[in-house]
Amino acid sequence: MSKKPSREAKKDAIVLAASAHVTFDGWGYEALSLGAVDAGYDANTARRLFPGGAVDAIAHFATISDRVMITAMEKANLDDMRVRDRIIFGVRARLEFLAPHKEAVRRGLGLLMLPTHALKMAHITHTTVDNIWYFAGDRAADFNYYTKRTLLGGVYAATVLYWLDDSSENHQDTWVFLDKRIDDVLKIYPLKAKLEKAVEGFLKGTVLKSKCDA
Repeated sequence: MSKKPSREAKKDAIVLAASAHVTFDGWGYEALSLGAVDAGYDANTARRLFPGGAVDAIAHFATISDRVMITAMEKANLDDMRVRDRIIFGVRARLEFLAPHKEAVRRGLGLLMLPTHALKMAHITHTTVDNIWYFAGDRAADFNYYTKRTLLGGVYAATVLYWLDDSSENHQDTWVFLDKRIDDVLKIYPLKAKLEKAVEGFLKGTVLKSKCDA
């Protein structure tokens, strides 16, 4: 007896099949129902598995993309890479998976950028950049955890927008853009360290002066 597909597997199949219809119908039940039929299920299965409609489907599409990205990062020999290259590898792996679904991504971003979905957009972006940092080897639990993810979130968002309009062969212009943006971010850390050292020195000098004046 063949094993029945899990709920997660059904959602995966429907969302991926629906992607082709999103270009014409948007991320709604029309596209999801067509995707369900294409995946071998009845149209009502889409409504049952995605009660929140388009936003639920887009969020699951992001989950699939993260899953593929994580698998690629786990299989890669990241130990031989610099941290910056691990980060670039993760972002690139995700976008390469999404390349056949570019119009679905565009439609999804258009919906998530509405003010009513700002929290969902922030959650999806944070989850992605958190996964990238984690599987790149970052285990920070201090303030740097938020700094790193905020900076990468900005780089990732800018890269996706650039990628959406990139018509270069194999998106080579996007990878150059990503490389430069990562370098820009990494320049912040030396400046940050120098600033912290200067502030620390100033505070120590102030305390010492106060003791001398006492």
